[in-house]
Amino acid sequence: MDIINLSWIDSEWGRLVKSSLRIALVLLIALVLLQFTRKLVRLFSARAAKRNRSPEDYKRVETLAGVFRRAATVVVIVVAAMLVLGELGFSITPILATAGVAGIAIGFGAQSLVKDFFTGFFLLIENQISEGDVVEAVGKEGFVEEVTLRHIRIRDYDGSVHFIPSGLITVVTNKSRKYAFAVVDVTVARSANVDRILDAMRDVGAQMRRDPVFGAKIIDDIEVAGIEKLEEANMVVRCRIKVLPLKHWSVRREFLRRLKETLEGVDKAGSAGSSK
Repeated sequence: MDIINLSWIDSEWGRLVKSSLRIALVLLIALVLLQFTRKLVRLFSARAAKRNRSPEDYKRVETLAGVFRRAATVVVIVVAAMLVLGELGFSITPILATAGVAGIAIGFGAQSLVKDFFTGFFLLIENQISEGDVVEAVGKEGFVEEVTLRHIRIRDYDGSVHFIPSGLITVVTNKSRKYAFAVVDVTVARSANVDRILDAMRDVGAQMRRDPVFGAKIIDDIEVAGIEKLEEANMVVRCRIKVLPLKHWSVRREFLRRLKETLEGVDKAGSAGSSK
């Protein structure tokens, strides 16, 4: 005599319960895998960040970690969805066959998508671009907010956001690597005293090198190139200062401000001397 009647397991209700339990188990395993993958990526990022202490390497590690995390999430979700569909009674084989036929049908139309993924892959592996960089690509310049295999997202100076498919990127101008130059072109009258302007540039460059704020941004002494261009009524005098990445804008603005004050001071002194 059976103490516990287990005949209900083979009933319709029993099969429904078993199917529900299997679906719950699949979802639970998927959640565990997602959490495990994210922790694994975070662990990898932390260890890689300790080995690579430079800001450039850190940004690259963070970018690659984000891409791997998103890719792993997609794989886990797709596999879990297929298993759940199979448990619900849908045959996976026709779905895969249909997907294969559809893939062939749209293959020619999806060439640009495949190109995006391949280009994005090499952009990441070759470390051409990372989140946090300031780059110029496809005629757009700005701060890189997101890098995926499919596209990059950059925000320009006025706040506009540009989504650029990776497949369109043939040349990347990265302004965030190792150092930059604050290039200053000053247009003056052709009759101006060139030596006086060059001396003023050197003086301002030396002042900024000693400045506690701007000196921390400057890597090397100012390089005065001299006359860059001669025009009918004007001439262009050029110099440049080697600075830390992304500091060339602020250094250039401050240099121009100080140069203006210096040249105005010299003009006033000259005017006062000539009036005596």
